[in-house]
Amino acid sequence: MSELSVDNVLGIKYLTVEDINLIHKTADQFKEVINRPIKKVPSLRDITIANLFFENSTRTKLSFELAEKRLSADVINFSAAQSSVKKGETLVDTVNNILAMKVDLVVMRHPHPGAGVFLSKHVDARIVNAGDGAHEHPTQALLDSYSIREKLGSLKGKKVVIVGDILHSRVALSNIYCLKKLGAEVMVCGPATLLPKHIESLGVKVELNLKKALEWCDVANMLRVQNERMDISYFPSVREYVQQYGVNRELLDSLKKDIVIMHPGPINRGVEITSDVADSDQAIILNQVENGVAIRMAVLYLVAAKIRRND
Repeated sequence: MSELSVDNVLGIKYLTVEDINLIHKTADQFKEVINRPIKKVPSLRDITIANLFFENSTRTKLSFELAEKRLSADVINFSAAQSSVKKGETLVDTVNNILAMKVDLVVMRHPHPGAGVFLSKHVDARIVNAGDGAHEHPTQALLDSYSIREKLGSLKGKKVVIVGDILHSRVALSNIYCLKKLGAEVMVCGPATLLPKHIESLGVKVELNLKKALEWCDVANMLRVQNERMDISYFPSVREYVQQYGVNRELLDSLKKDIVIMHPGPINRGVEITSDVADSDQAIILNQVENGVAIRMAVLYLVAAKIRRND
């Protein structure tokens, strides 16, 4: 049986092309499972998973929890807001106390970049990164690339533009790594203030004009402006942002081709995209949500297989 080359899924940059293809292939099988009348398999019946969310999350947390339950794992949910972290306990102590309850695998979201890598060096458990600060969000990139593959058949040679707040986005970075590894061409588009310096060093094109970016691409992945990560104003007003970087039906209809519209959520309707775009046939946003469960089932299953092999 094929297996991952890594013990933990901490970021796309640590995965090989073979790892990504294996996760996608495994997700194909689990997608069949979640579309059956009985949506549960006993694959992780002997595995206990702790979901450690030190940062608010709705879709990712629900998606992981549903994936775990579909695989018949035992699940512990941990929220930092109600935890001893508030009393000054360290991350390592918090996790080690949870692991003392015989937890096998940790799914963690944390506001600090590199938290998952740090933890993997200090605790004896497998770790899946559910987002670390503005650094990486590997399962989102895996589900996004899987959704493009499902829609267009392949990623090789496809042109994907990521639009919006690139500077604060872990989704953008993981997508860039993933899409490049799978042979896609990648462009970023947004206000100059929301594009990281030296972004071209990652092998991506940069375009400040949205219309030109959309004319170039096959797929547009629209990101929301992450106001919660901003301590200063990066553009004059929301209204001006919408005028320059919002996608509406009129703009899409002005293109000479149909493009695929994606969004990792949550959507700010009327800001990055209008409702008539979000709900159109060109959008695969709800497909991304469905595929997220299958991808996370695949990641958890493959990481758990490493635990059993080492045991």
